[in-house]
Amino acid sequence: MDSIERYEEKKKMKEYMDLKRSLIKGWNTWNTRSVLSHVLLPEGFAVNLCLLDYGTGDYLREALVGRPDGVGSGQRQDNRAEKVFLGGHSYDGSYTELKLVWRGTEITVQSATIGTELVIRIVPEKLPLYPPSLIVETGFLWGRMGNVWIEEEAIIASTPESKISVYTVQEQINEPRVASLTPYLALRLDKPIEICVGAKRNSEEVIKMIEENKQMYNKEKDKYGNRAELYAAMQCSLAWDTIYDPIKDRVITPISRIWNCEWGGYVLYCWDTYLAAYMASLDNKELAYCNAIEITLEKTKGGFVPNCSSASGFKTLDRSQPPLGSMVILELYTKFKDIWLIEMLFDDLLEWNRWYCKAREIEDGLLALGSNPYDPIIGNYWESAGVGDIYGAAMESGLDNSPMYDEVMFDKDKSLMMLGDVGLTSLYIMDCMSLEKIALIIGRHAEATEVSKRAQRFSKGLSRLWCEEKGIYLNKRIDNGIFSDRISPTNFYPLLTGSIPKDNAEKMIEKHFYNPDEFWGKWMIPSCPRNDPSYMDQDYWRGRIWAPLNFLVYMGLKKYDMATAMKDLAEKSEELFLKEWLENRHIHENYNADTGEGCDKPNSDKFYHWGALLSLIALIEAGY
Repeated sequence: MDSIERYEEKKKMKEYMDLKRSLIKGWNTWNTRSVLSHVLLPEGFAVNLCLLDYGTGDYLREALVGRPDGVGSGQRQDNRAEKVFLGGHSYDGSYTELKLVWRGTEITVQSATIGTELVIRIVPEKLPLYPPSLIVETGFLWGRMGNVWIEEEAIIASTPESKISVYTVQEQINEPRVASLTPYLALRLDKPIEICVGAKRNSEEVIKMIEENKQMYNKEKDKYGNRAELYAAMQCSLAWDTIYDPIKDRVITPISRIWNCEWGGYVLYCWDTYLAAYMASLDNKELAYCNAIEITLEKTKGGFVPNCSSASGFKTLDRSQPPLGSMVILELYTKFKDIWLIEMLFDDLLEWNRWYCKAREIEDGLLALGSNPYDPIIGNYWESAGVGDIYGAAMESGLDNSPMYDEVMFDKDKSLMMLGDVGLTSLYIMDCMSLEKIALIIGRHAEATEVSKRAQRFSKGLSRLWCEEKGIYLNKRIDNGIFSDRISPTNFYPLLTGSIPKDNAEKMIEKHFYNPDEFWGKWMIPSCPRNDPSYMDQDYWRGRIWAPLNFLVYMGLKKYDMATAMKDLAEKSEELFLKEWLENRHIHENYNADTGEGCDKPNSDKFYHWGALLSLIALIEAGY
């Protein structure tokens, strides 16, 4: 790399570092471990709200939505755990609201900020026989430097650069039965409580500040008219799931706080994070950029963006996930016109594209899912479970236990599933096409020609998967050369390429999308057809509805301007989403295709941000 290239690389990195610095500041719910924890960045000073219940002696130090007993898709809900209903949350933390139910106590918590000043109001809505105490714990997170002490019924925190004071409006009590290692304040929660950080205020001032910030927050929501609730749900899902990662000094939006805690602080999944960036781009450029950049920079030494990467240092070195990066980043450039973004990420995306061609081509112009064995590095369970086998390959699809992969052979020598995959091949063609457009924008003409040729070759391969008799593109069994009848919404993904014949597109939608024995119905799109034997399982990818499938199919329909199907899918996605949102304030990982419920299964996380893609579909359909 010559001096001019080094200068250009530094300039692009400076653009990103400046963008990051613009986010890593101020009060917000940065601490992934609790939605009742307010943290000031860059200082790392935390004000953590806790409850002491006298009926049981239990102490609630951390609060999350859907507290599990287990990990990931194997979660079991603990009926004794807190229940959290998340309300509004501005991206910058200037306003937040939630409701907490625990041990017979129900409280509403609101916060507001102005600069480095924070106020919090806690209102008890229901109390047990003997009211609990509110404990205001304080301290510095992530090893940040500072001192904390109590002085005249206030907590004083000092850093090398500043001093922070924490006050309460109401009278404090002496409560020594708290296992806190740092100074804290205690108050009897038998009436509303106000906490002030940075300036001492009275109740009226706190209430006014919260109300003013709430009105500013609602103004943003009201811009979306009769779609305001859809926007608010998607926006607050991203805001509540956005955290600070002290390991890599960055702001990211992982899938769920519950998953973060089980993975040591954060876990980034590949296509989940790119889709989060797409959602954020509606009204938060900086957050969209951070997520798109950070998941791309998780790229392995092997050249691909991994299925997942976690705070423990674990990465799935055997497999990737659906290649949506180029499509999303091209969309960000198209909207915001920052050429440094696509210049910064192009080579990483191109290397990922080349890796797919080299590592996953099973036949000329056809890709198969795979999982390459490797020696464990940190001893994580997932470094061996399914690695170099059919399950690891299935997880590369993102559709972990889809019945499409039942009884499919796995070639251990090639580390590939013996199935020419319609969905993966289609997404790869879209990736090539997006990369070609990016390459032409930044003047990388040789690379544009390279990926264009790949797009053409794989488009020919995809055309061989068309089954005229069935009227749909079908996966091809490589071991016996016949089409597989097991389908899913990924069989509609050829629409995303924009390169298949219009007649084929229309036939697929008529014969399968609108077929009540397959995908059509009150709740849709199920992850396998209603007449598939596995549909009755309604377990994870065996029949349940997943927002990213709806979203990608909708975007494919949009490529062909199939207005009726677009409208139908948007309306059904909106109805499905609002059912759980309005009833429970939940944004589910997946939904029951018979009832539209998300809470019926323990392995459907209650606040998983990509569930809000259902609302994004409706917003796009409405012209936003």
